[in-house]
Amino acid sequence: MDDTAADDLQTALTATGLRWRPLTPDDAPAVHALVAIIEGADRSPGRSSLVEVREWLATPAPALADGSLLGLDVDGDPVAYAVVSTRPGDTGVQRAFLHVGVRPDHRGRGVGRALVAWAADAARIAAGDVGEGAPAQAVLDVDDSAPESTHRLLRDAGFTVRRKYAYLRRDLGTPPPEPRLRPGLRVVPWSEDLEEPIRLAHNDAFRDHPGSEPQDDSTWRWYGRSTFEPGWSFAVVTEPDSATHAAALAAGGDDTLDDETRGAVDGGAPLVAGYHIGQRHGGDAAYTMRLGVRRAFRGHGVAVALLDAAMRAYLADGVRWAELDVDTENPSGADGLYAHLGYRPQREIWTYVRDL
Repeated sequence: MDDTAADDLQTALTATGLRWRPLTPDDAPAVHALVAIIEGADRSPGRSSLVEVREWLATPAPALADGSLLGLDVDGDPVAYAVVSTRPGDTGVQRAFLHVGVRPDHRGRGVGRALVAWAADAARIAAGDVGEGAPAQAVLDVDDSAPESTHRLLRDAGFTVRRKYAYLRRDLGTPPPEPRLRPGLRVVPWSEDLEEPIRLAHNDAFRDHPGSEPQDDSTWRWYGRSTFEPGWSFAVVTEPDSATHAAALAAGGDDTLDDETRGAVDGGAPLVAGYHIGQRHGGDAAYTMRLGVRRAFRGHGVAVALLDAAMRAYLADGVRWAELDVDTENPSGADGLYAHLGYRPQREIWTYVRDL
């Protein structure tokens, strides 16, 4: 961006009449209070917790001084915010994710337009710093029930809907299905020593999903961990002396294990066929943040076994609803599996993207 364009961004921010400064981790309670006002006014089906806001402000990159902005009114009260976070593990496309909000009584004054423009430019700079030379995108998730003015604002700013995720819910009053896991595989509870094998399984499981990028260790251990529930998280691992384990190591084509996984297994790490990462959002619902199965193990009953283990853990903790979301164009057929297991759609989350 040239100096003139940068000046235009600053002029647009100044014209809002707000005082702007970068966020700090200490702003989390004030930002959470602002987010609660916005989500309440917009009747958002999902509500962000304080720990989730703290996670936004703990982004590995960029630094908050470069990738965040807080707008204060004449009384010094927060009325608008933006946070940009990148994923250093991205390889094909460098993504920068945005959190942006404006208090309802300050909408219609150009605040949202100026803030989205600033955030998109901050995303461009941050993505370039992490993945120089790679294509870059600014990404923002919006509930389909958000005010039409929000969708219009993003469209006018050059964003388009690239993906849609169906948010599903299952009543745990119905018993979970009986899993049929192939011999040579077993379900084990999450443990710290499974972190790296599960990360490798995740990168393998999602390599054929459009819009997905591999996660490095820093991103894996940061994103979504503020509400991580170890007791609701599981992995399916191979029995090392089983025919199933041997077949996975010998598999070729699309089922070939990556070199990083082979090296880890040769070094004594367990081979994770699939995994389930649970989150606790409060209330009477439990959320599946991540569920993935390696290509070499699809059709082996892994996903059903993981969801069965998770649902039984939910029930043991007195939870009534199991929730998850799925890409409406998921190439693995996961949406059909969830429907078969009793999950029913509640709403959609739209992923807006702008190429930078």
